[in-house]
Formats: sequence, structure tokens, C-alpha cells
Amino acid sequence: MSEFKKANEKIANGVVDGFKKIENGVVESYKKIEDGVVGAYKKVEDKFVDTFLTHEGETTEDAKKRLSAGISKP
Repeated sequence: MSEFKKANEKIANGVVDGFKKIENGVVESYKKIEDGVVGAYKKVEDKFVDTFLTHEGETTEDAKKRLSAGISKP
């Protein structure tokens, strides 16, 4: 019976290790996709703010700060 128990533990450890590898792969892939999407969004946001919402001589970051504070004029 102990051989059966050892074989069962070996199989269980193999399944758990396989699951952890799959889980880590999925999480890493999701993080890469999320970082790519967030990065692309920030680029679009910066371009929009720079093109349409900045005042003359104002940087994109200054415009974002002004807009988040609710101030319409510099």
C-alpha cells in the first residue's frame, strides 16, 4: 500500500506543478497584454491632450494637472 501512496503523491505533485506553470504563464501573459494596452492608451491620451487641451507654451503634463484640478485657464 505504501508504493501506491508514493505513486499517488508523485502524480499529485506533478499535477500541482503543471497547474502552477500554466497559472504563471497565464498571469505573465495577461500582465504583458495589460501593460501594452495601458501604454497605448497613455500615448493616445497624451496626444489628445497635447493637440486639443494645452494652452500656448504649456506642456502636456501641466495641462493634465490643470485639467485634473478643474482649472480651465492657465
